[in-house]
Amino acid sequence: MAQIDIAALRENYSKGSLDVQDVHVSPIEQFHKWFHEAIESKLPEPNAMVISTVSNDGKPSARVVLLKGFDTGFTFFTNYLSRKGTELAENPNACITFFWVELERQVRIEGIIEKVTAEESDAYFQSRPIGSQIGAWVSNQSMVIDNREVLEEREQHLKDKFGDNPIPRPPHWGGYRLIPNYVEFWQGRPSRLHDRIAYTKLEEHTWKIERLSP
Repeated sequence: MAQIDIAALRENYSKGSLDVQDVHVSPIEQFHKWFHEAIESKLPEPNAMVISTVSNDGKPSARVVLLKGFDTGFTFFTNYLSRKGTELAENPNACITFFWVELERQVRIEGIIEKVTAEESDAYFQSRPIGSQIGAWVSNQSMVIDNREVLEEREQHLKDKFGDNPIPRPPHWGGYRLIPNYVEFWQGRPSRLHDRIAYTKLEEHTWKIERLSP
């Protein structure tokens, strides 16, 4: 196996800066600004985020999902019976992380997860491509299967079953919303002296804004 010099994989960030007086009083508005800039920069899947959960016995896990909306919180959709769904049922504390490497920016958002309404989940499910709707029925997410053929056979069975009829949302599939109580904006800077601006929720619509040491 060829040796890889991991220490040489080093970037000296220099594309921007961030200070307390630069940010919006609301972390949601500040996120909107950065998210819009990520979209305008034509980054690949700027809504990709890592959702980190912790089981009731204290074991963490993380995976990438896609942000599908944000207002008072940050919304994504998944299988409620998956590992993350099970862990969120046991412990609703979670963290989501965005990393836009091309902009040398990172956003960390901590808070409490709640399910969105059935009506909101239904509306989003019906907006998905037909293949994705069937896929939500096919996959028992996170469960062990013998081979890929199991998925393909079940997919064909469900295509035949539903035919041209509307596909209902599976009862085990829907949305979550993370309601933030802590949000941190990270801007890469030279010599690893990065800018970190943290919002800590005090009460409804009120946030303490502080600079953190990198």
